[in-house]
Formats: sequence, C-alpha cells, structure tokens
Amino acid sequence: MSPTDATTTVPEGHVPLVAPRPHDRGVRPESEAPAQPAAGRSLVRALIATARPRQWTKNLLILAAPGAAGVLTHPRVIGQVALAFASFCLLASATYFVNDVRDRHEDRLHPKKRSRAIAAGELSPAVAFRAAAASLVLGLLLAWIVRPELAAVGAGYVVLTASYTLWWRRLALLDVGVISAGFVLRALAGGIATGVPVSHWFALTTSFGALFVASGKRHAELLAAGRTIGSRPSLGTYSRGLLRALLAIALAGALASYCVWAFAKSGHSPWGELTTLPFALWLLRYARLLKDGAGESPEAVVFSDRLLILATVLWLGLFVLGIYAGH
Repeated sequence: MSPTDATTTVPEGHVPLVAPRPHDRGVRPESEAPAQPAAGRSLVRALIATARPRQWTKNLLILAAPGAAGVLTHPRVIGQVALAFASFCLLASATYFVNDVRDRHEDRLHPKKRSRAIAAGELSPAVAFRAAAASLVLGLLLAWIVRPELAAVGAGYVVLTASYTLWWRRLALLDVGVISAGFVLRALAGGIATGVPVSHWFALTTSFGALFVASGKRHAELLAAGRTIGSRPSLGTYSRGLLRALLAIALAGALASYCVWAFAKSGHSPWGELTTLPFALWLLRYARLLKDGAGESPEAVVFSDRLLILATVLWLGLFVLGIYAGH
C-alpha cells in the first residue's frame, strides 16, 4: 500500500493501543490539500455552525442535581442554573472551534465532516481561534459570577476536553473514559452552581451512562467504516468484540447504580422507584438501536426514535412526581 492511501486496513483481531497519526493514514498537509473557500454560508452562520448548538443539549445534565433536590422552582436557583448552562455551552463551543481547526485536514477526507465550516474553507483558522478565545473568556466569566468554584470546574472541563483533542482520543479506552469524565463534570457543575451535593451513586450513573453512549458512538463508527480507519483517530484501536464488551459493562453499571440511587432517594414514595422501569427501557432500546448500526450521532437517535422519546417522557413524569408529589 502506498503512503498516499487515505485509509489503512486493520487486520482482523488486531487492536493496537495507539491509533496511527494522521500522516500515517495518508492525510496530506495543508499545502497539499488546500481548502477552497465556500460561498454557501456567511461568516455568522459559519461561526454558529462551528459552535455546534445541537451539542449544547449535553449540558442539560447541569439541571440534574438541582432537579433531583427539588429546588429548580426557586428563582435564585433558576438564575444560577441558567448562567451555569450558558457558561458550559460557551466553554464547549470554544473546544469545538479548536478541535475543528486541528482536524480540518482529516475532515476534508470524510464524506460528512468535509462540510464543516473550517474544513470547507468558510471559516479561517485565525477567526476560529479568536472565536474560541472569546467563548472561553466569557464562559469562565459567567461561571465565576455564579461561584468561583464553578469557574474552577469549568476550567477543568476545558483542560480535559483540550487534552482529549490533543492526546487522549488516540488511546484505546482512554478516549471514551475522558468523554465520560466530561459528563461527570457537567453533573458536578450543576451541584456546585446551586450548592446541591452530588451523591456517589448519581455520579456513577452518569459515568456509566456516558460510557455507554460514547462506546455506542465508537461502535456505530466502526460498523460504518468496516475494517478501515477513517478520520476518527481512535477508531482503528477498537474491535467489535471490545466495544460490545464495553457496552455490556456500561449498561449493567448504569442500570445497577441508578437503581441504588433511585431506591435510596425515593424514601416512602413509590414514584422514584418506578423510574427504574423507563430508565431500563431506554437503555435496552438504545442498545437495540446500536446493534442495528445507529449511535454515530447520539443526539439524532435520542430525538428521532419514538420509543426512546416515550421512555424519556415516562421517566421524566415519574421523576417529577417522585420529587414534587406531596410538597
């Protein structure tokens, strides 16, 4: 195989620890693969697209701790949660700008990612870096206004995601572990912003749930790519067997830890205990969709599958009853 090939075949059963570097996979330097400026989107639309507002739904996890504590109806808490949510959206967007600049060469080889604004030449790296800096400063400032401790968590989140972009995403297992840690930091941020402690079991549920979704994303990418390494740096470090084992462990861990948390929290009310049923249904349905090859875009799956939506609505209704019934 010549060094200019865009993909590298991975022998069956071989699971290397570290993924090949971009140039090992035939990704050409910028001088050899220049981006042609595109006229499809304006600068503002390109900036918004690169900020990825659809991904901000992940930050709804900030509502979990105050919501479980039953304090979301307090005006002060609403303000704290709103600022914390806006802060993490800005911080996440800052990392997306940097990530897309770094990945622009590989993205041009991907059938879908090639339309990203930076890869398509609609947004220059210099403008993207300025947008990242502005988002970072404003996000940390909003977090500091809520609590200095929240700003510290936000800074930790940025360091974690930046290190993922630079290093961890190339290492087998550590990439999905770092993604899971990012979700845990979001949950902790909601508790710190509102002064609500986060239980160990809730943190475990978040960790295993995030590991389940992240492993499912890798599984879907591997199925889509067959046995070749695409633009995802860590994709060639996984086998189907390894990912299915991760999915089984994560599903069992998420369900077990959630059951412990729900039963311990419910007290004399049955509603909290009943939330375990739609929670289990959600996990099993998502696992079934993963088996069919879905999961490469988790948010698209969650908002398009009727059974997942039904399970979410049932869970939310029972959860609210468990918290506010009798108050």
